[in-house]
Amino acid sequence: MKVITIKQPFATLIVKGVKQYEFRTWKTKYRGDILIHAGKGVDKKAMEKFKHFGFTYPSGCILGSVTLVDCVKMDEKMREILARKNKEIYGSVIKHTEWEGYGFQLENAKEIEPIYKNGHLSFWEYEGDIKWKEK
Repeated sequence: MKVITIKQPFATLIVKGVKQYEFRTWKTKYRGDILIHAGKGVDKKAMEKFKHFGFTYPSGCILGSVTLVDCVKMDEKMREILARKNKEIYGSVIKHTEWEGYGFQLENAKEIEPIYKNGHLSFWEYEGDIKWKEK
């Protein structure tokens, strides 16, 4: 299964269903399920900003899966949509109007029992077993 490595706290926010867009400088034609890997890198400012959620933020492990349903160009219209959706979560990409990357639209977030592995750049493959968490 395809995997993407994301810094904390964003990886956890995605698998908890709070963050539905992940931003990259590159676009993808891939659509389908992907695993979310929390890299060892942590955004300390964001960790402080989102601590009120009360989540744990493990690193160096696969945390869950989502379905990548679209890849959208970040333009003024998309920034307006994100501002209406959630200014707290998407604030940094909303205010950096000069940034011209892509937003991966994510749905169907599901958590798994963490799988500790090193991450990689771009998409990478994981072929091991997955143990889904009970809801």
